[in-house]
Amino acid sequence: MTGLSYRGPMQRLLVTGGAGFIGSAFVRHAVAQPDTHVTVLDKLTYAATRESIADLPADRVELVVGDVADPGAVDPLVAAADAVVHFAAESHNDNSLSDPSPFVTTNLVGTFTLLEAVRRHGTRYHHISTDEVYGDLELDDPERFTEHTAYRPSSPYSATKAGSDLLVRAWARSFGIPATISNCSNNYGPWQHVEKFIPRQITTLLDGGRAKVYGTGANVRDWIHVDDHSSAVWEILQRGRIGETYLIGADGEQDNLHVVRMLLSILGKGADDLEMVTDRAGHDLRYAIDPTKLRDELGWRPRFSDLEAGLRDTVEWYAAHEDWWRPAKAETEAAYAARGQ
Repeated sequence: MTGLSYRGPMQRLLVTGGAGFIGSAFVRHAVAQPDTHVTVLDKLTYAATRESIADLPADRVELVVGDVADPGAVDPLVAAADAVVHFAAESHNDNSLSDPSPFVTTNLVGTFTLLEAVRRHGTRYHHISTDEVYGDLELDDPERFTEHTAYRPSSPYSATKAGSDLLVRAWARSFGIPATISNCSNNYGPWQHVEKFIPRQITTLLDGGRAKVYGTGANVRDWIHVDDHSSAVWEILQRGRIGETYLIGADGEQDNLHVVRMLLSILGKGADDLEMVTDRAGHDLRYAIDPTKLRDELGWRPRFSDLEAGLRDTVEWYAAHEDWWRPAKAETEAAYAARGQ
């Protein structure tokens, strides 16, 4: 089957991590398609929330609280699904530096557990990964990451994600599971936890505080709106070639200082209403995605091609949902303050 698109039914989806930021956006996208039912398997850690999918139709979305590393929870859900889309992951770099253990358990053991269930039941599998597995690029490097870029992870988070990708490739080659992989650039948008870079800046500014920028703010990320990530994953799931990896990006490269100043402008603040804080340990310089394969093969294009427009949309969402992010804000900022950030 390698190299061909999957032709089996895909009306019953199992989405792991579907109550988290990126996973819940995909669940919303999936149930907007006709005749699709989604079962969400989520551990409901601090980074996930029932609210992110609570308004979706109960006859189309079912939430199962459980751990992807638990075979007893995973196996019957995989057996009942036409396809698995695996978003569940520990994903915050700073947290992985403080305690790598949950990253090993969720990202490696969890992926292994799913792959074994998929192997038993012959279920279509799509694996969500990150551009961080490739390490970083020099700021003046004209190249971008492609599907052929060598893995060079630099943190426990990115190392465990790289390891999970390699497990998928091994299970696809050794056992013939019908799998695809996507590596995406940095996401932003609604429902993202306030520990992450963009929502942290937005909520701090909404609170009347000053934005916080690591180091000199020169580090570059390739930003994509979470809804665009979701639409790309849907296309890969439906029409991607089995055994292939696709890179998802929206040509959104910007350095951190510029992103913060865009947010300051959107919120009517001065360009220097910010402070530089202690840099993250091992902070990667630059990520940049080349999405040519995805666009040429599947015809996918991002809806939010203008980063500023996407950020404005995101600011409006956080301004309207203070009741959701407020409970986590003080604790998150206290953790950053303890690190001098």
